[in-house]
Amino acid sequence: MTYLVLAFLWLLHWLPLPLQAALGNALGWLLYWLVVPRRRVVLTNLRLCFPQMSEGERARLARRHFMCVARSVLERGLIWFGSRERIRRLVKVEGLDKVHALLAEGTPVILLVPHFCALDTGGTRIATEMNTVTIYSAQKNKILERWLSHGRSRFGDQALFSRQEGVRPVVKKLREGGRAFYYLPDMDFGPRDSIFVPFFGVQTATVPGLPRIARLARAAVVTFTVRMLPMGRGYEVLIGPVWENFPSEDETADTVRMNQEIERHVLTMPEQYYWVHKRFKTRPPGEPGVY
Repeated sequence: MTYLVLAFLWLLHWLPLPLQAALGNALGWLLYWLVVPRRRVVLTNLRLCFPQMSEGERARLARRHFMCVARSVLERGLIWFGSRERIRRLVKVEGLDKVHALLAEGTPVILLVPHFCALDTGGTRIATEMNTVTIYSAQKNKILERWLSHGRSRFGDQALFSRQEGVRPVVKKLREGGRAFYYLPDMDFGPRDSIFVPFFGVQTATVPGLPRIARLARAAVVTFTVRMLPMGRGYEVLIGPVWENFPSEDETADTVRMNQEIERHVLTMPEQYYWVHKRFKTRPPGEPGVY
């Protein structure tokens, strides 16, 4: 079955991106109605994060989100099979010069990448410009894991480490110089190593890895967001300014700051944040589950 999906994505990648986007939107609309358990997860997340919205507003936002998720799956063929030239043409990057400048002066860089639907597209795009290091979560489907790794490492000299390996090899690679760390910290990885800090007002299990790694590697931090443009017009990557006074001496405050930065970007494109993930699965002691 996995190979059939791969063959389908390979065929799709030859189509113009606007047509792929239209197919993704249609599939997403269908999945919203068919995949009821995941729809409930999305609506629960939206209810917790946007209590000021009406149920109708949240339902409309959830439908748009399913369209974005479906698009990100169907358009994955672009980053797995598309040429370097096509990827560079379709994915525009703003702020790349500051990353090159930091690396040139010997300063390691951490790219804080919130979980927007097109984050893998951004990862492949940045790999056409520089060497990176990335932490990935192991997949049950090893064929899928191999292709996810392929998409992230097909250009340049990209270093991939599993989450089970910890951060030591990442810090080592950063200290060697010449690499940026493509870091995705905003998922629920369970209670181990997590602290509870607010995310849209909800106490959320969050790994305080960003300040820890920034301190160990003596790295600068910039925010890296990937926007999927409507109607298949391509993608936009925005690399923000270097975070000032980070990390501080207060790891919890630094983690709160990270979540606030992610919130700020989510509000600019809420339909594209990865709401299908059970972000609030791990609850503080004594609090009931939300899913």
